[in-house]
Amino acid sequence: MSKKQIEIIHKDSEIVVLNKPSGISVTKDRTGAEQLTDLLRTQFDDTFVESLRLIHRLDKDTSGVLVLARTLQAQAEFTSYFEKRIVKKIYLAFVKGFVKDSEGVIETPLSRNPSNTNLMRIDLKKGKDALAQWNLLADFGSIALLKIQPLTGRTHQIRVHLPSIGLPLAIDPLYGNSRYIFLSDFKTGYRLGKGQTEKPLIDRLTLHAYQIELPERKNRTSKLFIAGLDKKFTAALKMLTKYNQIGLDAFIKPDIYSTITNKQRL
Repeated sequence: MSKKQIEIIHKDSEIVVLNKPSGISVTKDRTGAEQLTDLLRTQFDDTFVESLRLIHRLDKDTSGVLVLARTLQAQAEFTSYFEKRIVKKIYLAFVKGFVKDSEGVIETPLSRNPSNTNLMRIDLKKGKDALAQWNLLADFGSIALLKIQPLTGRTHQIRVHLPSIGLPLAIDPLYGNSRYIFLSDFKTGYRLGKGQTEKPLIDRLTLHAYQIELPERKNRTSKLFIAGLDKKFTAALKMLTKYNQIGLDAFIKPDIYSTITNKQRL
């Protein structure tokens, strides 16, 4: 059994908010690998874990903020917020490509790929509506950092939408590039010692669910939850910031780097 600990961001009588690691499925998958509840059982008793219910999903390889319900009533209520599109979600993504604009909207419909139903595709005729807004946070040259706000919750929506505008995720074996990100890619004069092999800065899907805001409810204010970046995502961000040609000036606003690394609202 893995000893990886799940970070619990918030817990009350209705919901649990956690920071899901990349590579962990929220349900059983065909590989038989550990799923989220398996890891949670190493931290909580069976009664608590068995009470947890899905409200929304994150892809197996996407990390970040995930909200689970603790009762059937809470599941029904919070699921309705997602269905009504009144939950505000923000993702962070490293992408490859030339970013021509500082922001944009993607509203191309999606459907299952008939040749591989595990994948999604752009389908202008029969696809379901899919809408997202994006903003450029930092341009490091060959790699950029984007903020993405999906207004719909289609499967693989961000992973399909971004390649459609020429900005695929920097690492995404399903829809784009499977090559890892290395420090030698952008640090001038990088040298390895004799007999050494360079390790990647990040070798996982470059997509992170950073922030989620649940709507106001009767007699209750809205709730904002933020999931900090994992070690690999943080390492890539720090090294791209340090070794790009213009340093912190790569960011559209000078405080964005500290906002993200200090887990503050975007």
